[in-house]
Order: sequence, then structure tokens, then C-alpha cells
Amino acid sequence: MKYLLFLFAFIAFQATAQIPLNFNKGLFESENRWVALKTAKDSVYGYGFVYMDVTSGLSAHEGGTFKVTKDNVFVATKYPPYQIHIVRLQSNALKVAWIPPDKLKEMQEQENPDWLQSYKTDTTSAAYLFKWGFTYNGGNIIDKALYYLNRVKKIDPKYPGLDFEYIYAYNASNQYDKAIAIINDALKSRPNDGNLYKERVFAQIHSNQLNNAEETYKQGIAHCNNQTKAEMSFNIAYTYYLQKNKDKFNYWADESKQWMAPTDPRINGITQLKAVLNK
Repeated sequence: MKYLLFLFAFIAFQATAQIPLNFNKGLFESENRWVALKTAKDSVYGYGFVYMDVTSGLSAHEGGTFKVTKDNVFVATKYPPYQIHIVRLQSNALKVAWIPPDKLKEMQEQENPDWLQSYKTDTTSAAYLFKWGFTYNGGNIIDKALYYLNRVKKIDPKYPGLDFEYIYAYNASNQYDKAIAIINDALKSRPNDGNLYKERVFAQIHSNQLNNAEETYKQGIAHCNNQTKAEMSFNIAYTYYLQKNKDKFNYWADESKQWMAPTDPRINGITQLKAVLNK
């Protein structure tokens, strides 16, 4: 019986191993590649070509679907040429498989589509490199983001949006002093930018500078919309809750509630936190 179980397991492994698809690649590492993704049907996969569009960011040109036959041949059902399906990619969470070149031939797809050339004319420009820094920041892959942002900085230190991407990257990687330094410099030329105040409050809270965070909130409140004001004040309130500072928590909780929409779920959360802290 043990022998039969082993034999069945071996046969199942062999059947699976025949398909040269390993779904272990992130979309951000799949630029200029045909990728496959799983569908609800066995042996049927979606596929597309991943590329960087300097205007829109990382994108996928969907090709259609393909089936894997019993003989391990990839048979594609392509979208008609007049149906162009473009997907903007903002997350690296989905795992895909790179389609091998020999299988692309079976699918009658070019390894490098003709249309790709129009997107590969400026792969060393500040705009192209900035899009990669922006993309990796969005995926919270900070080391890669900083690699591209540093390359942009060498080309054009004043590239639009570069300072904010640095701020985001430094805050996301707990380098709060660096983030605050860039914010302080940026505020000299953009004192009405509410996002800068929001990021400085974030950095000051997480570097245990709550008094400074309160001052930043007061300085920036005139330049922020209600959503940003609610976010800043709620984060201050919640930090005081964690410190069990009842008076400060109550003050900042009430401050944040006045900026929240009536349907904001944080309102109920504040009520619950108050009940815990004030009992």
C-alpha cells in the first residue's frame, strides 16, 4: 500500500512538473516579459506582457488566454488586434510565471512585441527612472525605490515630485530624521502643501516627537483638507491612547472627529477607545 501511495505521488509530481510554469515572480520584476497568471480553470491561464509606460507607470498588455494540452503544448486564444486590453499595475502581491521563449513560439507570440520599441526609447531618462522609483514606493519595496530615486537625483535633483518620493521612502523605512529634513526644506518653497505637513506629523509621531507633531498640525491645518486633518489628528490621538494619556487622547480624539465624515468607521473606533481608556 505504501508503495502504491508513493507511486501515485510520483506520477502526480511528474504530471505537474511537465508544465514549465513557476508562479513565484512579482509583477515589478517582470518588466519586458510575457507572464502567465492562474485562472479558475485547470490548465487554462491568462497571459500578458509587462512593460513600463513613462506616462502611466507599470502596465500589462493582456494577450488573452492559453491552454496546456496533455502533450504540454501551449495553445493561445488571443484577443483580436482591435481589442487592446491595458491594465495599470500598482501591486506586487500577485505572483505570476514567466513564459519560456519556446512556449511563446507555440503561442505564436513574439518574445519582444513590435509595439514595445515605442516604450523603450528613454530607459535612462529621469522620467523613466522616476516611474520605477514611484512604482517601487507604491509596492513598499523601499530599497529598490531609493535605488531609482538616487539615479533620478543624479540627473535632475529638482525633478518634479522627487522630494516627496524620498519623503515617502524614508518614512516607510523608519528613516524619520531624513524625511523631516527634506520636508523642512520643501516647506520653504511649498508652505501650502498639505501633504508635507501630513508626512511631517507621521515622521514626528513615529520618532517620539509628539509635541512637535502637535505644532506641525497647528501650522498645517489651514493648508489641509478635512480628510488630511482627520488623519493627522487621529494618528496623534491614537498615539496618546497607546501611552494611556487620557487627557491628551480625549482632546485629540474630539479634534479628529470634527473633520470626519459621518460614515467614517473611525468614529465608532474612537468611542470604543474612549470607553476603554476612561473607565
